[in-house]
Amino acid sequence: MAAKRFAKISSRAILLIFALAFIIKFAGPNILRQYISSGIGDCKTTPILCRQPQEKLFLPEINPEYLGTLVPQKFPKMSISVPKGFTLVQELIKKVYYKKRHANNHAVIYLLRQEPNAFIKLYPDVQKQGIRDNYEFMRRLMYANLEKLENITDAFFVIMKSVFTPDIGNQSTAEMIKFQLHDLKGFINYSLAKPANYFDCNVSDEAGNFFKVYIKDTGARLDLNNVFAIISTLKPVN
Repeated sequence: MAAKRFAKISSRAILLIFALAFIIKFAGPNILRQYISSGIGDCKTTPILCRQPQEKLFLPEINPEYLGTLVPQKFPKMSISVPKGFTLVQELIKKVYYKKRHANNHAVIYLLRQEPNAFIKLYPDVQKQGIRDNYEFMRRLMYANLEKLENITDAFFVIMKSVFTPDIGNQSTAEMIKFQLHDLKGFINYSLAKPANYFDCNVSDEAGNFFKVYIKDTGARLDLNNVFAIISTLKPVN
């Protein structure tokens, strides 16, 4: 079901790619960039399209005391431990972790798991670019840059970047990082600006599974170290 969901989400983008193939063949990269900008935004209106992760690789250390405060939860496709006070959602499954008197709390964690090679099926041509798994697909997506777009594959990843990036607050001040955490690696786009923090975590494991953990922290209670502790608990459930 998850693969079908992603195919549905990206179908419009893929159809646009075929239209763009004609443009780039006869008009070149400059016209292609202008065409995409008119459709999904430019560096001013959607800054994330022209930004890339920092070169520094984060190697976080997990605080065992904070890890011990997290509540283990299991879904049909994955398990994770999360802090109290958040609504936890995997696709259509929702679990609420706050008392009724806090029912107006909008802090939420959204979860998604994709099985190995799920993204390759969206656009098989990426294999010609050496992209063989979910991690390489997400790496290419995170480094997609509208200003550096040169061909139809670049156009695909810029468009998919706009599709895959949820609300992360003020994109102009948001940070993009890459990390390695034991057998997990990936990228986090985040914004720390009260009254809410946002964390868009794109994580791959050694088996090739992909996890997206999107956190809308309306109380601004979490920092990046807390988030690393949360994603360190990710496990696939088969």
